[in-house]
Amino acid sequence: MGFFVMIRDVSMGFMLLCISALWVLPIQGAGRESFSRNSSSSSLPSSVNVGALFTYDSFIGRAAKLAFVAAIEDINADQSILRGTKLNIVFQDTNCSGFVGTMGALQLMENKVVAAIGPQSSGIGHIISHVANELHVPFLSFAATDPTLSSLQYPYFLRTTQNDYFQMNAITDFVSYFRWREVVAIFVDDEYGRNGISVLGDALAKKRAKISYKAAFPPGADNSSISDLLASVNLMESRIFVVHVNPDSGLNIFSVAKSLGMMGSGYVWITTDWLLTALDSMEPLDPRALDLLQGVVAFRHYTPESDNKRQFKGRWKNLRFKESLKSDDGFNSYALYAYDSVWLVARALDVFFSQGNTVTFSNDPSLRNTNDSGIKLSKLHIFNEGERFLQVILEMNYTGLTGQIEFNSEKNRINPAYDILNIKSTGPLRVGYWSNHTGFSVAPPETLYSKPSNTSAKDQRLNEIIWPGEVIKPPRGWVFPENGKPLKIGVPNRVSYKNYASKDKNPLGVKGFCIDIFEAAIQLLPYPVPRTYILYGDGKKNPSYDNLISEVAANIFDVAVGDVTIITNRTKFVDFTQPFIESGLVVVAPVKGAKSSPWSFLKPFTIEMWAVTGALFLFVGAVIWILEHRFNEEFRGPPRRQIITVFWFSFSTMFFSHRENTVSTLGRFVLLVWLFVVLIINSSYTASLTSILTVQQLTSRIEGMDTLIASNEPIGVQDGTFAWKFLVNELNIAPSRIIPLKDEEEYLSALQRGPRGGGVAAIVDELPYIKALLSNSNCKFRTVGQEFTRTGWGFAFQRDSPLAVDMSTAILQLAEEGKLEKIRKKWLTYDHECTMQISDTENYQISVQSFWGLFLICGVVWFIALTLFCWKVFWQYQRLRPEESDEVQARSEEAGSSRGKSLRAVSFKDLIKVVDKREAEIKEMLKEKSSKKLKDGQSSAENSQSKDHETPQ
Repeated sequence: MGFFVMIRDVSMGFMLLCISALWVLPIQGAGRESFSRNSSSSSLPSSVNVGALFTYDSFIGRAAKLAFVAAIEDINADQSILRGTKLNIVFQDTNCSGFVGTMGALQLMENKVVAAIGPQSSGIGHIISHVANELHVPFLSFAATDPTLSSLQYPYFLRTTQNDYFQMNAITDFVSYFRWREVVAIFVDDEYGRNGISVLGDALAKKRAKISYKAAFPPGADNSSISDLLASVNLMESRIFVVHVNPDSGLNIFSVAKSLGMMGSGYVWITTDWLLTALDSMEPLDPRALDLLQGVVAFRHYTPESDNKRQFKGRWKNLRFKESLKSDDGFNSYALYAYDSVWLVARALDVFFSQGNTVTFSNDPSLRNTNDSGIKLSKLHIFNEGERFLQVILEMNYTGLTGQIEFNSEKNRINPAYDILNIKSTGPLRVGYWSNHTGFSVAPPETLYSKPSNTSAKDQRLNEIIWPGEVIKPPRGWVFPENGKPLKIGVPNRVSYKNYASKDKNPLGVKGFCIDIFEAAIQLLPYPVPRTYILYGDGKKNPSYDNLISEVAANIFDVAVGDVTIITNRTKFVDFTQPFIESGLVVVAPVKGAKSSPWSFLKPFTIEMWAVTGALFLFVGAVIWILEHRFNEEFRGPPRRQIITVFWFSFSTMFFSHRENTVSTLGRFVLLVWLFVVLIINSSYTASLTSILTVQQLTSRIEGMDTLIASNEPIGVQDGTFAWKFLVNELNIAPSRIIPLKDEEEYLSALQRGPRGGGVAAIVDELPYIKALLSNSNCKFRTVGQEFTRTGWGFAFQRDSPLAVDMSTAILQLAEEGKLEKIRKKWLTYDHECTMQISDTENYQISVQSFWGLFLICGVVWFIALTLFCWKVFWQYQRLRPEESDEVQARSEEAGSSRGKSLRAVSFKDLIKVVDKREAEIKEMLKEKSSKKLKDGQSSAENSQSKDHETPQ
């Protein structure tokens, strides 16, 4: 590599020497002021030279020249800038040639310019940047957009326009906005084209899209070469074309495309800013050009509207007349960037001089004349303050015609933005904007800069676009290649479960459940799909599905159709469609009938249910006893008799055979609610017990995957599927325990023999296969445990294939219309349907959770009844208490007691006596006390009357 670098440097040096010998000095308006070497004077120079390097005869060059002249006039007429120093500009034509451009750059350097504005071409920019590096002269390009020019290799190169890095990201967002996955890049094969498309490819890769084909043509290619190139492009799958060429010759591409029929419906043409540069430069617009470009989407550098910009555009016609240019030279955005570039140099010089800097030049010791050569290398001088002047330029921050002029750390303009325009018969129509701050929007970018950055997909907005062929709906963006190659479909050549996919003698060559679904989905697509089915496997054993997926990823097959399981490892290499059937791994093991148990009558309820129910029976007996004890003679008597009565009454309610009658209102209410609960419990118990005793109970010593992992017994798997790797890699089962089985006969035989007979303890396979297996086994085997993976079957396409998305949509449509179910019944209906899983006795058991609502109602009723009973007893006790004497009452008042009669000390024994008495006795005592109070009241009244009579008159 070092050798090639040395050769390149020697070649570059030789070229520079040759160019120096040919120097000519076509200078327009150049000042001949000389600057003293190492001058220490602080006074401002009378004039400063600035170079302008561009192609005169081009869309960009003609507009740029007028802008340069206008800028120089405005600057020299403005007394507020440069304070008397005149700014001179030296024009040099590069003639769109790297050789001529380099020669012109050297001629500019001879004039001791402090900065050079240009070049227009990115290719020339790469060459003359070496001159800028050597002589320390800043190069400010208003039109070279190649992203690689911003590299560290060119420290003196500065771009005053936008970097194509942002334009390519804008195009990538546009492709992603319409969910396209592949584009064809058509570009000119030079630094500008190659490097721009390289950035586009990197940006697309970040969005999971790609450039499927790069169609390059040399600069200056004729129509015949372009026609051959587009004819080959038209054979490609993608119909999204991104055109990145020069504005002066780019329209020839669309002229050829129109003749080849490539401007009709289904095509998408996206161009970079070159197209609008060409159209804006036509005045008036050529109707023939617009006819060629209908439906094209073009990007253009966005420059915000302002009064200064409108005034400058208003001067354009006068400027054109003054310079005697052709009447059809229109205004384009690069004129604004050229104008701002001159003003940027002027403003930077003003700051540069205000800081006390001077302009001095010195000889380059590496460029000296030789005795045997006439080349005058000594005429090239180094700008001593070039590095400082470049730093001043980078620190500038003001508003120009193109908006905010400020540079970031990578020497790019801040706030890059682009117009998105749709070419119609009436001319370009703006459909939106793009900026790196908010992505796509229909509002001007400068109105959104004050808001937080937001580039989320849901907030992107564009107006309606009319595509080629006057189509409103966005094109699909791809077709099948027109080179006659059909879709190559790999189908596993199975030896077992052939109803899913197998060889056949029909025209397709294959048949099965998966094949029918694929064919039905193909028929729903809005375009024809040429296809051919190719069997994969030797037909002696099931092929490896992982190998089949690898061949799809390696472009041997375009798609794999069959019972292909969607798993994580496979999705890393291919794209799967929507699953068309659910699947998952299950365990199949031999089963036998369960023996009848003498304790089966306990199975209907769980242990918790039995405990809670028994406790509630006892509790309800206690509640009834409390409520009935004062009313009902059957709940009175010796303590031993009352305890027996409570137990008997409690459990006899289970059969509604209780002999004791309830007398109290509260007791009857509680018993009514409880009997309803007992009725529900009895009915549930009977139903559960009936199910347990009548349904055949099957058992297996293998209870599920956990049992298999804990044991050391062999496990059978289907040959070719992913089950083997799953058991080994995910569940850490020893490979020696896993036995590959070829077909259903080996499955059944291995299960029947068992581990002791050289068979297997269980089989692990996917659910669709197991359904077919059990139907052919006379239901001798069942699945045990739960399905321990959740997957599905889908069709595998090559990575980023657009057909995968359309097929997924078609599969969903089949499911919604019920056609998937019809195909399933056609292929997967079996004569003997077996219950898949062993019935578990626990499924018939009733738990407390099923009755907590009833139990809660009982608890609330009991609480209310007991509360009312206690309140009544306490009220009776308060009335039956003996009255306190007046002396005691007086002492209480003197002591300041705050307790009323209702809070007097109570005797617990007296309260228990009241509770234990019969209700009839309590009522009799209350009557007697009431009578006594009445008599005492009458006697007190008589005594008071007699005392009144005895009083002397």
